[in-house]
Amino acid sequence: MTADPIYVVAGALSSGEDRFLMHLRPEEKAHGGLWEFPGGKVEPTEIPVEALIRELHEELGIVVEASACEPAGFAEDRRQSGQRPIVILLYTITDWIGEPRALEGGAVKWFSQSEIMELAKPPLDESLSARLFRA
Repeated sequence: MTADPIYVVAGALSSGEDRFLMHLRPEEKAHGGLWEFPGGKVEPTEIPVEALIRELHEELGIVVEASACEPAGFAEDRRQSGQRPIVILLYTITDWIGEPRALEGGAVKWFSQSEIMELAKPPLDESLSARLFRA
């Protein structure tokens, strides 16, 4: 029997110029030095879009409205031997207030779709990128 999954939300922020924001994970964290869509864990009292709004404010210092978050897909791992699987829910976002900046370490940078496909990313972000950009 598999343990309850860990739900994570991520935002594919689009600049409107076919560029998307990616976050470089700090070296000391799991998957350190890899690029990911910004976001984080869903707390037990939150629905996913609320968690995304909170996480983007904490990580990037931006304000996002729920109406600007469009579900885009998900990716999951299937861990073995009782480890908790991870499910990432991805949303596209084209409207926010503020200039995104890395507030919790690492870095943020804008990339084209083809550049994102070439970045070193955690496995679930690889899956999300492939689905989002239909690669």
